[in-house]
Amino acid sequence: MTTHTITTRWDEIPENADDLALVEGHAFRAFRCECGVPLPNRTAAELHASETGQCTACLGSADEEIVPGFVRRCAACAATGRRNVQLVWEVAHGEAEQVITLELVRGLIDGFSGPFRLSEVADQARLALGLPRGRLPVGPRVRDLLRTMEAAGELVMLSAPDEMLRGPSVVLYRDPQWQRVSPSFP
Repeated sequence: MTTHTITTRWDEIPENADDLALVEGHAFRAFRCECGVPLPNRTAAELHASETGQCTACLGSADEEIVPGFVRRCAACAATGRRNVQLVWEVAHGEAEQVITLELVRGLIDGFSGPFRLSEVADQARLALGLPRGRLPVGPRVRDLLRTMEAAGELVMLSAPDEMLRGPSVVLYRDPQWQRVSPSFP
């Protein structure tokens, strides 16, 4: 039986590197599988991981290294490294998008008189929908909707980053806090 352990090696990252390409585009990385199959880029590594039953996000390792030195457990496969678990979570994310709507989140934050945290809104969404913990990725879906509302000018984030991963352009918020923007009157 052939071992399909895919490893990632970081190339040197220039100071002026595009942070979006680094974090989301998986730039400045080289990939290698123990079986010897050529993996010239991230797409080839993901395809090989899929073909060998491994998660295409963490490439079977159960961990994701976002930037050099910062590793987190893989949310795409619930830190199992397996493709079948990843597929179940992808379906759950799709279901979360259908049931956790922008209107639902707007209604939930109307119940807060002042600032609120991501975890508080996620707990309220879970309660409103009668979902047990772990049933759907409630927190990530609520976070995405709160960020959408922030981008539209409905909310302002009050939290400072918990950790700076690559200077001020790549930061980590663990449980950010927002507040509704008061409507301005002419």
